[in-house]
Amino acid sequence: MPTENRILKALLRQYGYTHRSLAAEVNQVSEGIYGRPGAATDRDVRRWVSGHVRWPTTRYLLPLAEIFERPPEAMGFVPRGRSSRLPAPPSRSRPGQEDPVKRRAFLTASTATTVALALGLEQTPTRGRLTMADVDRVNQTIGRLDAHFTVIGGGALLAVATRYLDRLRDTLDGCAYGPRVEQALHSAISGLHASAGWAAYDCGDSTTSRLHHAEALQSAIFAKDGRAQIRAWSDLSVQARADGRYRDALRINLASLETRQARHNPRIAALLHSRLAIGHARVGDARSAARALLAAQSAYDRFDTADPAPPWLRFLDAAELAGLAGLAHRAVGRLPDAEIATTQALDLLGLSMHRNRAYYGVQLAELQLAQGDTTRAKATAAAVDTAAVSSPRIAGRLATVHHHLATI
Repeated sequence: MPTENRILKALLRQYGYTHRSLAAEVNQVSEGIYGRPGAATDRDVRRWVSGHVRWPTTRYLLPLAEIFERPPEAMGFVPRGRSSRLPAPPSRSRPGQEDPVKRRAFLTASTATTVALALGLEQTPTRGRLTMADVDRVNQTIGRLDAHFTVIGGGALLAVATRYLDRLRDTLDGCAYGPRVEQALHSAISGLHASAGWAAYDCGDSTTSRLHHAEALQSAIFAKDGRAQIRAWSDLSVQARADGRYRDALRINLASLETRQARHNPRIAALLHSRLAIGHARVGDARSAARALLAAQSAYDRFDTADPAPPWLRFLDAAELAGLAGLAHRAVGRLPDAEIATTQALDLLGLSMHRNRAYYGVQLAELQLAQGDTTRAKATAAAVDTAAVSSPRIAGRLATVHHHLATI
């Protein structure tokens, strides 16, 4: 009798996937790997979870490894021997391949459409009685949208997030619900505004990003949700820093760390201390920046690994903390330390974190260029793959590195 794959079942629950949505995600990732969409169905996923299929075909295992950022055995699959070892993904560069710029433009449009379809945005009701079960499904959808960000970047997701915000406004206006459901829905909308703000940031659209983060805070206040409020304030501090308002960013960060959520949740504390370190560094306070980095590491050491992170905080791991430390070191002029931390971030990043890998790859090339190491900077910049990442901000920074290298 087949043995249920409890590990895979738990991963679906942790990442917010249904059988149908995971099949759609596998097919999308498969297209990025093999150049054509997969053919997985919800029936395939049921067979993987039930244990009827103990080792799926490579065509599905490679996408699953990217989605859940772990090898097949860590997803509960049982190898069939040496022949079950996963081969390396096929090369995406082939003779006669289309122009990369045109390919990126196509990917941005097609990926947004694919993600919107896979998430099933139109399934959220806009009429009738709304229940907590409906809001739970909304949160699962937003969680899956957040998961896409670190894979493909925000350029392809801003339109998706905006479209879903319009849908949820229709839900607020057209449905009947009680006070508890209303608060929960405002909390979900706050999270979606935060995601849209980061997507706009990735697009280089600071005005739209700022508006979404402000709306996130307003919705969090409506929801009386302390965690949503701390997330919004933290994002607003990053936005203030991006706008050159370093003192404002620092004040927001310091106030956020005084909240109950920051005191009692080590994940939130680690994020806030890391961003505080960058804030101190931006105003030239190297000693305070170092103290904040130590506090971030101390909070990270207190993570309860048995307690899964909320979807919006899943990006915060050892790789991200190293990358943020690199930003802080860079801001105070400690370029060798910044390079070491950024290299560590790249070494620790999961397989599917394409957007973050491109981001920190560009950061490493910039650091090497700033230190006059043009040979390594050229090699690093050449290795940055932005073909499958939709982020005008990252692409623009990479183009600037290439331009500087070409003039040397």
